[in-house]
Amino acid sequence: MPTYAYRCRECTETFELLRPMSESGAPAACPEGHADTVKLLTTVALTGAAGGPAAPAGGGGGCCGGGCCG
Repeated sequence: MPTYAYRCRECTETFELLRPMSESGAPAACPEGHADTVKLLTTVALTGAAGGPAAPAGGGGGCCGGGCCG
């Protein structure tokens, strides 16, 4: 389940909720009980594939990069 960040307009607290994507647009009360909240835009940084194959090092294929040219 994704985590969504919210900010309360009354007490200015920022908080996160873990909820299904189907509830991403549903209202969220802040931990202090205030109902006037806004969902924040957040970014996710993806750096490589976890556990996936590593990119080949060096050259790279083709005639001049693969060592096939005499």
